[in-house]
Amino acid sequence: MDLYTLIKAVILGLVEGLTEFAPISSTGHMIIVDDLWLQSKEFLGKYPANTFKVVIQLGSILAVIVIFRERFMDMLDFKSRRTAVKSSGDKLKLSHIIVGLLPAGVLGVLFEDVIDEYLFSIETVLIGLFVGAVFMIIADMISSKYNSVKVESVDMITHKQALIVGLIQCLALWPGFSRSGSTISGGVLLGMNHRTAADFTFIMAVPIMLGASVLSLAKNWQYFTIDAFPFMAAGFISAFIFALVSIKFFLKLINKVKLIPFALYRILLVLVIYVLYF
Repeated sequence: MDLYTLIKAVILGLVEGLTEFAPISSTGHMIIVDDLWLQSKEFLGKYPANTFKVVIQLGSILAVIVIFRERFMDMLDFKSRRTAVKSSGDKLKLSHIIVGLLPAGVLGVLFEDVIDEYLFSIETVLIGLFVGAVFMIIADMISSKYNSVKVESVDMITHKQALIVGLIQCLALWPGFSRSGSTISGGVLLGMNHRTAADFTFIMAVPIMLGASVLSLAKNWQYFTIDAFPFMAAGFISAFIFALVSIKFFLKLINKVKLIPFALYRILLVLVIYVLYF
């Protein structure tokens, strides 16, 4: 495998890492960058290319686990003296995460083949990017108008709120809509500040993304060959590094800029791709 091919893997890992947890749709960007430019299917084949996208997603998931490791240890009751926070009144439990991920998890399993077959195209991604952007703008406008922030920490999230956010997350089954865009917007509409909604989104992302990735790898394990390993390893490492940086930056930024700037970027991207592609 030549250097140029490995550079393509690093670029795709960069796209995944930078966009997976920002509300701009990593799936949409991956489809746009890969289908319009890098075309990994041409040198990997269709199914190994799809497997590669799962592998680099695991790199992004690992970055979230690293950043929120103490929170996960607490929820799973893997506490040491240093990480124990029981006395601080933490209330976010594993049950909140389960309630939040169930709706999209069930629908994702039921309609996985339909989504893979019919919704992964430039046209459907552009629709998802635009409609998702409108939803984000509406969420920010309602939140700003009614000054409805009541939840300033993930420890204040109720099971009912977790379930509603999980239901809204189902919108992200349409490629391009953005899982983080839908869930952060849903959280904001429910009275969370943007940072709290983002924290809950990232924490909730791990089990659902990990589960989906493991199932996909199990179905496509035969495409994980020795020849493809360098390409997949380069993409995985790239996605992990860039996700680590982008998540930390995004969490510091989101309460200041909120969702509308990301929504405007999505609309601009739709217009540019529409002009170039169509």
